[in-house]
Amino acid sequence: MVSATFLKIVSPCWKPVAESENSSNGEGSGQVDELLWYQDSGHQGSGEFSMAVVQANSQLEDHSQLESGPLSLHESGPKGTFVGIYDGHGGPEAAQFVNQHLFDNIKKFTTESYGMSADVIAKAFLATEEEFLSLVKQQWLRKPQIASAGSCCLVGIICSGMLYIANAGDSRVVLGRLGKNVKEFKAIQLSNEHNASIESVRKELHSLHPDDPQIVVLKHKVWRVKGIIQISRSIGDAYLKKAEFNREPLLAKFRLPEPFHKPILKAEPTILVQELYSEDQFLIFASDGLWEHLSNQEAVDIVHNHPRNGIAKKLVSAALCEAAKKREMRYSDLKKIDRGVRRHFHDDITVIVLFLDSYMISRSSWDGPLLSVKGAGGGMFQNADT
Repeated sequence: MVSATFLKIVSPCWKPVAESENSSNGEGSGQVDELLWYQDSGHQGSGEFSMAVVQANSQLEDHSQLESGPLSLHESGPKGTFVGIYDGHGGPEAAQFVNQHLFDNIKKFTTESYGMSADVIAKAFLATEEEFLSLVKQQWLRKPQIASAGSCCLVGIICSGMLYIANAGDSRVVLGRLGKNVKEFKAIQLSNEHNASIESVRKELHSLHPDDPQIVVLKHKVWRVKGIIQISRSIGDAYLKKAEFNREPLLAKFRLPEPFHKPILKAEPTILVQELYSEDQFLIFASDGLWEHLSNQEAVDIVHNHPRNGIAKKLVSAALCEAAKKREMRYSDLKKIDRGVRRHFHDDITVIVLFLDSYMISRSSWDGPLLSVKGAGGGMFQNADT
């Protein structure tokens, strides 16, 4: 159960956010309040959902989407729910590209394979990677810094009673599962993270690059791949995938002093496939900006103990309260800090909560709502209406 102390700390953050004059409600739309975009509630094929994004960087580097409906190009093909969390770095270009192309590639390979599978998802990740690297090559001379743009990529798919989780990077999905005691909810992390701070990730890097003693470097008490980046898997980061981009006119801070002959980072996701059960109540998908401030169990307890409406926004607010507390400041003062400067206090944060309706998930035929929502896009935010 969530501790009374923790609830006392973060509950002041959960007052309703004032709506923007230009905000709108309805499926596929959202509301904006300064640096926060949110959709308090909506319906997707497996149940209800809630979604929120808060910006910290000068340019929003988190992108995200929720798709409910066909998962292939044929009407007779599988249908379900798709969630994507794309945490960009080095600029928004890679995350934005993934937001525009990965789901289309999922549908393409599902069509070719006549069904959803782990292999379909892996192929879609790699195809999206190759397409983005091709774009980098096209733009290299006029926009060389695109070679340093990359994105973590977390995907969840619910299809025919099965849950597929694929991850490249350090975003995370946590399952809220009902325990034996009906008042107890267990937090179960479903994604494997690829961050050099994790010993198993460092071991994998050393095994893949046995001749490079500097493949991971402890720099300012933080483990980094080649002393530059914390994650070991991503889409993009062309300068660490292809040696042709590891040179001028790329900024010196991204250039390695020695040549390399095989990709340093990987784009292949780790994939989990499992059946969904009636005790599986909800899924929390979020970029690492949330998990820097909330534990898995704290996040699950917040979702369990509060109304569904606006729950993603509540999780964001709880994380921001913790970020403010760590700096010995008030949450209200943190909210006054503008984008860019705000990054010194917390990262961009994206949260999508899916509530799991076991009846809807187990149906033999699909009659769920068709939905497409994108939590970020051109400009600050862009939503795709149904």
